[in-house]
Amino acid sequence: MKCCMPIDTDMKILIVDDFAATRKIIFNTFAQLGFNNTDEEDDGFSALVRLKSALFDLVVIDWKMSKMSGMELLKQIRADPNLKHIPVLMVSDDDLQENIVAATKAGLNAYIIRPFEVKTLEEKLEKIFNWH
Repeated sequence: MKCCMPIDTDMKILIVDDFAATRKIIFNTFAQLGFNNTDEEDDGFSALVRLKSALFDLVVIDWKMSKMSGMELLKQIRADPNLKHIPVLMVSDDDLQENIVAATKAGLNAYIIRPFEVKTLEEKLEKIFNWH
């Protein structure tokens, strides 16, 4: 990490993915950057309930999930006046340009293709939060 970068490693992060192994990988990647306040949910419906009951500073969602897709969860977050301000980072193993464009139009803050390096996550976070 660069010197003097004002990263808030205590910020509250919610990771939403229907695969436990993927959640663990993302969780560990955040931990490598020093983040220590990370939580998880395994579907979009549970994530929405959680988001409405607790304050989160960032939501990391998978594009492809059963029950509720990442795109649908993003739309639900953006439609809720109490949640729409929360930055959303979408993770996918799919780099289809039309998906990225559609998600960006729906209010996505950043998109990251899996698998990704710690440095890539750090760069996306810098972009989302304007950390320098």
